[in-house]
Amino acid sequence: MPPSSDFSLSAEQLQQLAERIKRWGRELGFQQVGITDTDLAVHERHLERWLEQGYHGDMGFMAKHGTKRTRPAELEPGTQRVISVRMDYLPADVATTKVLGQPQRAYVSRYALGRDYHKLMRKRLAQLARQIEQEVGTFGFRAFVDSAPVMERALAQKAGLGWFGKNAMLLNPQAGSLFFLGELYTDLPLPVDPPFEREHCGSCSACRTACPTGAIVDDKVVDSRKCVSYLTIELHGAIPVEYRRAMGNRVYGCDDCQLVCPFTRFTRPTQEQDFAPRHDLDRASLVTLFGWSEAEFLDKTAGSPIRRIGYERWLRNLAVGLGNAPWSRDVEAALWARRAYPSALVREHVVWALAEQHQKRGARIATQG
Repeated sequence: MPPSSDFSLSAEQLQQLAERIKRWGRELGFQQVGITDTDLAVHERHLERWLEQGYHGDMGFMAKHGTKRTRPAELEPGTQRVISVRMDYLPADVATTKVLGQPQRAYVSRYALGRDYHKLMRKRLAQLARQIEQEVGTFGFRAFVDSAPVMERALAQKAGLGWFGKNAMLLNPQAGSLFFLGELYTDLPLPVDPPFEREHCGSCSACRTACPTGAIVDDKVVDSRKCVSYLTIELHGAIPVEYRRAMGNRVYGCDDCQLVCPFTRFTRPTQEQDFAPRHDLDRASLVTLFGWSEAEFLDKTAGSPIRRIGYERWLRNLAVGLGNAPWSRDVEAALWARRAYPSALVREHVVWALAEQHQKRGARIATQG
């Protein structure tokens, strides 16, 4: 974060600058902007307990960087403040629970239907930094969007953007949780906003009840090893058999705990065209997606968050979805077409899915008598 700034702005001037930063942020398409300091001691203790329980699973990066994650000035020397932003991502007219109720279709987490949010938000944060620079001159900053050891939700809570729900997501009373977060670490001594202290969940536990695999093991505590988002995105090996049926048709991520949250009804459709669905990913059938060649996968996921799991895990996830689908000749034929696929990981899940389909076909024959 070069350089370390030495500003002589008065408290009043810094307050005016903070107000302008928030206005510029909204003009750049962020729905909310808040400013906080770097003290994450309370959140650091929560993270340590979570890691001690092994709830991060194979996500070694969660423990890899030591206290750089919870002490911003260790990650970026000179950091005094964090400008935290949120951007809504739910496209208009996109079905959610309806698709979950259509087991022959693939459910892709709604944040991943369009183009990758990382580049878009980093570009906007860079634009925000340039506007600040035009106002105060050269200053130290670094932009983050889910791309480094940063406690995004904790910083957002401290910056007044929302509270931690029982599903450990950041909830906002006017927007639910269907939004992205980003940060500007800066050496500017800006005035900070009050944290969002009040928690509005009350006795509601809809998110815990709705979780397909029981991954929300306590209020605000998620065992990632059970979470469908982890299983379909972060896990590199085989999906544990005990969770495969519970995955249903969820082939990339899971939104269940967010969709049932009462505050989701306040979510406003995004105005960002980059987040609009591409290649019918909001409604495509499992068979169609399973039929993509690797070249098609690479072409159709270019610029998409989905690209990072790779073709092998894409097929793995879809095989599970096909195993969970109602029996049909098309489903069975699609699975048989991949029965001898070169990847042992894919073959294992195809064999499991064929066994599930065989059982359903037998039950159907028996019912028809």
